[in-house]
Amino acid sequence: MADYIVGLTGGIGSGKSTVANLFAELGVVIVDADIIAREVVAKGSNGLQQIVNHFGDTILTADGALDRAKLREHIFQHPNERTWLNALLHPLIRQRMVAQCQQARSPYALMVVPLLFENHLERLVNHTLVIDIAEETQIRRTIERDQVSKAQVRSIMSSQIGREQRLKGADDVVSNEGDVDALRSQILALHKKYLNQSVTAKKRHE
Repeated sequence: MADYIVGLTGGIGSGKSTVANLFAELGVVIVDADIIAREVVAKGSNGLQQIVNHFGDTILTADGALDRAKLREHIFQHPNERTWLNALLHPLIRQRMVAQCQQARSPYALMVVPLLFENHLERLVNHTLVIDIAEETQIRRTIERDQVSKAQVRSIMSSQIGREQRLKGADDVVSNEGDVDALRSQILALHKKYLNQSVTAKKRHE
């Protein structure tokens, strides 16, 4: 079990996956909230069954998987349903994230959570790491990556906490304005730091 958990977060387009991959290359176990969010509503899951019980099977694709586009559309038309859905999914996601961290075989685990502060999940981690980029960079990278409009990116950004607020909650900050080499050197320095902190945490638990 990992004795130390680092919570990684950042706004859309900040490069969370890139940073997580660099930590993974160093042998760190990655617990990704986005992947878990898909797993808890996978075909045959209890989560999906409860969604079907609530919304009906029109929310499914022909092969019995969750039709995310239909669910998004339904939530958009009935905003109060988001509360029900979050009440179902958030505990399932949280439970699985904690379980994966407990099973981690690396000295520390990296929990990647896009809405770490928004959903008050910072209490699950020992340390917070924020990836920081300018808003203009966020918008440009997201448009290039997802082929979406500037208005759509701004809409997503408005549903997340602001840059200033995110930085206030950070124990460490990684700047992702430069190239991958600049990023890698920051990650290496942080990796050494977290290894040391995990040793201290382990001694405390013994």
